[in-house]
Amino acid sequence: MAASTPETASAAPAKRDRTHYLYIAVIVAVAIGILVGMVAPDFAVELKPIGTGFVNLIKMMISPIIFCTIVLGIGSVRKAAKVGAVGGIALLYFTIMSMVALGIGLVVGNILDPGTGLAVTDAVKDAGHAQVDAEAKDTTEFLLGIIPTTMISAFTQGEVLQTLLIALLAGFALQAMGPAGAPVLRGVEHIQRLVFRILAMIMWAAPIGAFGAMAAVVGSAGVDALKDLALLMLGFYTTCILFVFIVLGTLLRVIAGLNILTLFKYLGREFLLILSTSSSESALPRLIAKMEHLGISKPVVGITVPTGYSFNLDGTMIYMTMASLFIADAMGTPMSIGEQIPLLLFLFVASKGAAGVTGAGLATLAGGLQSHKPALVDGIGLIVGIDRFMSEARALTNFAGNAVATVLIGTWTKEIDRERVDQVLAGHLPFDEKTLLDDGHETAVADVPEQGGEKELAKA
Repeated sequence: MAASTPETASAAPAKRDRTHYLYIAVIVAVAIGILVGMVAPDFAVELKPIGTGFVNLIKMMISPIIFCTIVLGIGSVRKAAKVGAVGGIALLYFTIMSMVALGIGLVVGNILDPGTGLAVTDAVKDAGHAQVDAEAKDTTEFLLGIIPTTMISAFTQGEVLQTLLIALLAGFALQAMGPAGAPVLRGVEHIQRLVFRILAMIMWAAPIGAFGAMAAVVGSAGVDALKDLALLMLGFYTTCILFVFIVLGTLLRVIAGLNILTLFKYLGREFLLILSTSSSESALPRLIAKMEHLGISKPVVGITVPTGYSFNLDGTMIYMTMASLFIADAMGTPMSIGEQIPLLLFLFVASKGAAGVTGAGLATLAGGLQSHKPALVDGIGLIVGIDRFMSEARALTNFAGNAVATVLIGTWTKEIDRERVDQVLAGHLPFDEKTLLDDGHETAVADVPEQGGEKELAKA
């Protein structure tokens, strides 16, 4: 009888998964938004708050989801060394892949040389300086900023790294409490169910948010505004595609034995959500849920995904490289390799902690140039008009990088159920869109005291 469970689950996907129509509605809403932006641009610009509101709804769920996921993951692990090993491997991998992304952007940017011949007017200079964050933080301030004012402010200020710190402390504290911490873990588990159910409700507003966001960007930028900068956009999109399918695809095939297209098909709705909102953060909660459903343990998912959203920004690395070279060429002051490398290393450090939200890449670029090479700030106005379109590629690449990283780190740490992975990617174990949770996959929290808290991949 147990063997019939997967068949039963896959036999009635239509009844469980009404959200299929929701994501069709998102596609239609995006198309309508583009049409409205072209026909009535002034009206379309006024619709921007609709898209912003939807993204804000998603963002308000990120802190509680990260907290619950990490606390449950770490609190259920017997040995703290395992958590430390996962975190160490993740940070090393993120650093290497960020440098690879920078290198690819550097090569393509120097080959295309797209900024030559553009004129930088006073209006462009003003637009560039407007992007500079007057409160840009140096490295010391950034590190101190990870510590929240209070435990509660970590949730109210929407800072991912602050939430991550509180969750890590709470997880290790519960781990040290042993059986006495089991009731708290059960409480966190129930809160997680509530939070994911709220998120599932919010997702029904996705078509409205997608419509407002796309209408506003097309209405404000316009089609004609993209023509002069088409080469930069084309080069950036091409570079992102090469990085994702050649670099990440090869790693996923060689290390995990998986086809990247199959993984992306499984995450198709998340990619669509990011495309419509230009924010990789909008899909962060769903990525956590789907990676756990895929068969990767809670500690790996809980540490890799939130950390990756601050430290594994492959798309942002490529963007900063190509945008810096583009601006330098447009300003008539092309940089030599000796000048490019120090600037890019500086931007590499400055970008860490940048959230995957719309406009974060442009603000980080502006702040980095202002601190390291102020003369180039005047040229940032050249890319303000197309930044939203480039933001989509940034967000998609960042998301793809974090999804692949989670699978790879799960494979390296042997915290992945390969049989379940094959079943999920084959469609035999569909993801529950109603709860965004997978009951029965992970060891129940109630079993922690008897098992000493060891994290196991149990029943599929």
